[in-house]
Parts: sequence; structure tokens; C-alpha cells
Amino acid sequence: MRQPGQPARKIPNIPKPNANQALGIIAPASAVKRNELEAGCGVLQQMGYKTFYFDSIFESDLYFAGNETRRKWELEEMFKRGDISGIICARGGYGSNHLLRDIDMGVIRANPKFFMGYSDVTTLLTYFCDQANMVTFHGPMVAKDYALFSPEMFAGEVLTSGAAAFRELSAKAKQPVTGNAKGVLYGGCLSMLAASVGTPYEIQTTGTILFIEDIATKPYQIDRMLMQLLLSEKLNEVRGIVFGEMVDCVQPGGQDYSLQGVIKRTLSELKVPIGFGLRSGHVSKQPNLALPIGMEVELVVTESEVNIKGA
Repeated sequence: MRQPGQPARKIPNIPKPNANQALGIIAPASAVKRNELEAGCGVLQQMGYKTFYFDSIFESDLYFAGNETRRKWELEEMFKRGDISGIICARGGYGSNHLLRDIDMGVIRANPKFFMGYSDVTTLLTYFCDQANMVTFHGPMVAKDYALFSPEMFAGEVLTSGAAAFRELSAKAKQPVTGNAKGVLYGGCLSMLAASVGTPYEIQTTGTILFIEDIATKPYQIDRMLMQLLLSEKLNEVRGIVFGEMVDCVQPGGQDYSLQGVIKRTLSELKVPIGFGLRSGHVSKQPNLALPIGMEVELVVTESEVNIKGA
């Protein structure tokens, strides 16, 4: 379990996957469609990577990719195997939190590897970062990103360039709060970050540049989850906040206010720089930028642009 009050740390980089070994594909959350998974694996293979998954990945149990025992075994087995140099999740959906009580963190700590996903996988990204002292990657998934686009769309991203791919990312938009900060990049999907609060696995945000994104969530719902983080004191010691694109996070029927305005008002007491529009996770177009969770970064927010780079 996570230790209460445990601060975010400066964490060593995980090497990029070795193209001579396989990428292990797992489904720790929702059920996977065979045609989508095979399409995504095909793109990864065109990029020069071998791919491997267990046939059990296509099992289903309610809305999950098989029962908890299967999903836990698959996750741990991919970390154990010496012929697997990196792990990419097939998709998110829901269900990663069901694994938290049973994951053998000794296996993860003893076999640190490249691990990437987003959405519901946020639960595992932050947990492994906190408890296994490893960089994880908030970025493209096999059946949701690689399946839909050509290999050229992913040229130069983290799989092919490793941590060097994260040199500088920026987004132009009206920014909520200007300023500069340095800290450990951390976070992911807001729904999952908020859901962790009050559990033994809650997010550890001290000293972080907190990345927050979500999809199809009304502004008042975003306000509510941000207030949950505020009231639980999870934002007290963050050094800066960066929001993703927040795709389709609008009120049906229209609204006479901006989401940036809602964010600025809700988080006004923090007095830290707040950026908006960084394209990672749920995005409106590719590429879906991979963010190294656990890496030291520098955040610069001006009135019209957010910029984040390795510190």
C-alpha cells in the first residue's frame, strides 16, 4: 500500500523498449476487441517492434477483460518475462483498481520496465511510480491509438526515442494562471485521480507538476472532482498544474463560460501556475503525446501558451 504523506520523488528513467525483444500487450481493465488489438499490433510491427499477448486477453467478465485473477496474472507475467522489454496497455475503460489489493509489488520492483497507457490505467501509472520507484508513461494504447493511425503518426515519439522524446511539449490556448515551476511530472485521468482519495492507494502529489485530463465530463463535474482534491489537501503542495485537451468537456446545449475560467476560479487559492491544452491521453487528434510520469520537469505558462520540458 502507499504510505500516507509519501512525497513524489526524483525517479530514474526507464530505458526505451528493445526492438529485438517483444512489447507485451496487456488488458488490465475493460474487454478488448480482437480486430482492434490486431490492428494496433500491426502498426507496432510496422514500426519495427515485435508484439506478444496471451490469448486470454480476449476473455470477458461483465465489462472486464476477464476476471481479476486473469488480469493480475497477465500483468505480473509480463513484468517477469525476460523476453519482454516493455509493456503497453491495450485500452482503458474500467477495472484497473480491482487489481490493486493483489498485485505483487515485489515482482514490479524487481523487474522495472517501460509501461504505458492512460485513462483508467492512470491507477497503475501512479501506483507503480509511487511504489516501484519507476517512470511510467501516460501515452498511446494499442487498440485505441496505434490501431487507428499509420506508423508515421508516431515517428519520434517515446517508443522510438525513449525519454529523449520528452524534450519540450507545448500547447497554445488561453491559459488560466501564468508562472514558472519545477517538479516531478505526475497524474493522469481526473476521474481516476479523484477516485483514489481516501483509499490506501491514493495519489501522492507533494512536489509535483500535476497533469490532469479527462473526456466528456461536464464542467461542473470537473469542478466537483477538483474540489475533492482540494478538500482532501491533495493540491496543497503541488508546484504547478497542467490540463490536457479536456475533449468534449462541455455542457450540452452550450455554456456562456469557458472551462479555463471554471478551472481558474476553482483553483484560485493555490497560487501556482496552471496550464491548459497539452495533448496527452484522450485527444482530439494524433499524436497522443507520451508523458513520463515520475520525471523532473520545468513548467512555463504564459498568457497564451503552456510549455513543459525536462528539468
